[in-house]
Amino acid sequence: MRALLKILTLWLICATGAAAQDLTALARVDPARSEISDGWFGKTSLTLGLSQGVPFRVFLLDAPARLVVDFREADWAGIKPGQLLAEPGRIAAVRFGAFQPGWSRLVADLAEPMLPVRIGMPVDEMSGAATLEITLKTTDAETYAAKAGIPVDPAWTAALTKPPKPKTPKDDAFVVVIDPGHGGIDPGAERDDVAEKDLMLSFARGLQDVLKRSGVDAILTRDDDIFVALETRVAIAHQMRADVFLSLHADILSQGGAHGATVYTLSDDASDAATEHLAARHDRSDIIAGADLTGSDDQVAGILLDLARQETEPRSAALAEVMVAGMTKAGGPMNRRPLRKAGFSVLKSADIPSVLVEVGFLSSKRDLANLRDPVWRAVMVNAMADAILAWRDQDAARKPLIRQ
Repeated sequence: MRALLKILTLWLICATGAAAQDLTALARVDPARSEISDGWFGKTSLTLGLSQGVPFRVFLLDAPARLVVDFREADWAGIKPGQLLAEPGRIAAVRFGAFQPGWSRLVADLAEPMLPVRIGMPVDEMSGAATLEITLKTTDAETYAAKAGIPVDPAWTAALTKPPKPKTPKDDAFVVVIDPGHGGIDPGAERDDVAEKDLMLSFARGLQDVLKRSGVDAILTRDDDIFVALETRVAIAHQMRADVFLSLHADILSQGGAHGATVYTLSDDASDAATEHLAARHDRSDIIAGADLTGSDDQVAGILLDLARQETEPRSAALAEVMVAGMTKAGGPMNRRPLRKAGFSVLKSADIPSVLVEVGFLSSKRDLANLRDPVWRAVMVNAMADAILAWRDQDAARKPLIRQ
């Protein structure tokens, strides 16, 4: 038991013969055999019915307290969080979905410290169906903190933390890194069966195509429904020697009845309370997806160089102004205050002009209708591409003056 609590990692090895399974095949999650329930004496049970056994691991994270289960090939299409967790209890919330290609993840927010006291995945010898069974029991905060942390396992770590390596740009290319917000286990805002992560990936692909036709080397931080950590998104921009970093979102924000496109640049102080709230929500993406943030004072540590930002910040501001002008000319609609500032982590690159664009807000019926309209998206994509090209030319013309 002590070894189980210390390592909290299990690999399922199916028996030979009729029950043997191909552990890389896709296992479907069965909602009828899946539930989370609180029991007596501080115990909580998590049960997942699977069409077959798959390799998995279980571990805990702290600040905030979370239980994380990684799966090799599990399909969550047939189940919703409400079917697994009928109402909050010792587990306050649960979410699941794709994490990286071939891998999925379940993250359970713990309302109080709990440790697994039983973990297993029995497989039915006749049908091959499997059941993941995890029993947790309440403990004190100090004991929990001592057991929390991602297990050191190079095979899992390499597969789950490294996104596909983008192509290296040409030395003389103008490089734009486009960052579709959220992805995988982190859907972002959701409304009327529409997920922000899907809308922004589609929008980013369209913008990439238009820019490429204009001779720009446009690169996506993700080109699939996968999770990419905030720090990794910025790292990709550095790796690709990006001239521009553009993050795309379409959030839900009830404060002030937000609607219309808005362009954000980096600032330690938010423009207003609603913007501060929005930045805080964006920066929770890593927590939502079960990332370990312990020991990190800043999610994008080591790249905030004040001297470089003295030159980069006005260039980012100029890019934001050109973006707003171009999108307004195309018909928008724009927010009543389209230029705003906040401390978004993805904008904290010291040497790359960076902006975050809320293309619209899913909390607005009008914006949602626009984002679902392929004609509107095409018009806005072209407007944004033209604005980036206009900024490129303006920025190139200003460089000799900056050197002087």
